[in-house]
Amino acid sequence: MSCRGTAKKKTAKFDPIYRNPLVPMLVNRILKHGKKSLAYKIFYRAVKEIQQKTKRNPLFVLREAIDKVTPNIAVKTRRSKKGFTRQVPIEIGKTKGKILAIRWLLEASRKRSGTNMASQFSSEFIDATKGRGGAIRKKEETYKKAEKNRTSAHFPSSRNRRPIQGSINLDQKRIHRNRKRIRRNRYFFSRSKQTKQKGKERRNRNHGSTKPSRGGACLRKRK
Repeated sequence: MSCRGTAKKKTAKFDPIYRNPLVPMLVNRILKHGKKSLAYKIFYRAVKEIQQKTKRNPLFVLREAIDKVTPNIAVKTRRSKKGFTRQVPIEIGKTKGKILAIRWLLEASRKRSGTNMASQFSSEFIDATKGRGGAIRKKEETYKKAEKNRTSAHFPSSRNRRPIQGSINLDQKRIHRNRKRIRRNRYFFSRSKQTKQKGKERRNRNHGSTKPSRGGACLRKRK
């Protein structure tokens, strides 16, 4: 039995102004080259712009944008034994989905045209609340890719993850049929020739010990 204890879940420290765990999550992903003070400056400027443009609580706007972009499906590349790769759609949890949403929002904000990072950041989050922008397009592309590769959904992407079930419109009958066929093929190919021969002899023996044929029965009656 292992002597190691379970690892404690790390929680991000609250920022001094808003006292919200969402703020350090965003700041740590804005951060580059260890310049955290600069990352906080960019974030606070963006928050101020969001408040001026929307006339709402900026944290509510940030949370709404992240919720709209958060996916519940991801597509993972899996390499088969034969060497070719397969795109496998999988279900993901809320935490993983939130991290993906923040990453997509920041990537889309960096690609936007603007005078500075704070204005790009604020514009992208406001667009996400309205259902448009680069992050929303990224989510739609992921869903389209998952729908396109739905035939691979019964392949588990890793040891600890289950295949996707019910999140997108999948043909469950076809998946069940494929599973049965794979199981049957594994069973028959694993058996050796000797085992097959023994099974055949046993079947012939059992067939021989059954009732006599119809012709023999008729001859006995005539006699």
